[in-house]
Amino acid sequence: MIIERVTITKVDILQSIARKCFFDTFYEVNSKEDMDDYLENKLSIKQLSSELNNPLSHFYIAKINEHYVGYIKLNFGMAQNEFENDNAMEIERLYILQQHHGKKIGQALFSHAMSIADQKRVDYVWLGVWEHNQKAISFYQKNGFVAFSQHEFILGQDKQIDILMKKKL
Repeated sequence: MIIERVTITKVDILQSIARKCFFDTFYEVNSKEDMDDYLENKLSIKQLSSELNNPLSHFYIAKINEHYVGYIKLNFGMAQNEFENDNAMEIERLYILQQHHGKKIGQALFSHAMSIADQKRVDYVWLGVWEHNQKAISFYQKNGFVAFSQHEFILGQDKQIDILMKKKL
């Protein structure tokens, strides 16, 4: 497996995998209208290009045998969704294509992110995870994260609750 930093030249690849991962993960538990709204607004080429052009946001993509299978987005400083500490790192997104679940790709991307956190000497890493995504919550707990708060996540017209989790380094 290769993990590489995504640049603006690969925004179309990022969009393709981001949309597929998000849709496959959440379409059964959200309305078509809310999913369509999120995919069109939050995972558009324009939006992803803006995020890729932000020097405080980093995307990494996992590739196996020339196939892209998952990605992670990290935010630093003011790019964090809930800025509290300039010396923290947010994992905003971590998604793996469903046909590659169980192959330790998520763990590899997560480990890569934690190496970056160590290199940058951040105080802690934090993230938000949907309160009903028990699989993800368990993954982060297994990796040493603990819940510390919650915030609202808007999916289309639906106001959902994300559990905020943190790991001090």
